[in-house]
Amino acid sequence: MRRLSAQHVSRIKIVLFILLVLPSIVAATNILRGEVAEPADYITHITGEWTLRLLLLTLFIRPFVNISSWHWLIKLRRMIGLYVFYYAVLHFCAYLLLDLQLDFSTVLEDIIKRKYITLGFIALLLLLPLAITSNDALIKKLGSRRWGRLHQAIYFIVPLGITHYWLQIKGDEYAEPLTYSIITFLLLLMRYPPLAQKLRQR
Repeated sequence: MRRLSAQHVSRIKIVLFILLVLPSIVAATNILRGEVAEPADYITHITGEWTLRLLLLTLFIRPFVNISSWHWLIKLRRMIGLYVFYYAVLHFCAYLLLDLQLDFSTVLEDIIKRKYITLGFIALLLLLPLAITSNDALIKKLGSRRWGRLHQAIYFIVPLGITHYWLQIKGDEYAEPLTYSIITFLLLLMRYPPLAQKLRQR
């Protein structure tokens, strides 16, 4: 399992493509069937959660590869990263279309005055260059070192996303953001150079 042929990786990518797009299809189907009482809240929540989940999955791959030596998993990371951007854009569009009905003056006001909107918008802007450069042509043009440095922006994006979630919590709904925060801390800890070195040695 540590080494897979290009053909096997391509098949896995097809399955992964289907699995990653499926939550958005299910969400859209539930809304069209009238099974959702508050479509705006529902789609905003679903797309926001999947953005965070996939962000954490991209962070998880490298430490897992260090432990398992399943290096072929690295080849899936770019696709997962593009789906992070896909769900982040859907999340923003749900807010823009369903909550604000394209009232752009209100959007600008929210970005300036509401902290969780500000942080979410910054995270989306940081994701944009990562999505744009996630193709072989631009990787080659930038060079692997510069491309890698650019994509280290994920270390800023994930905390922004987590904080964005925390700031919009209502009541005592702390379980999910707390879980994401703990997972984020552990994944970042596993990237701490001395610990990462020990994991590679194992």
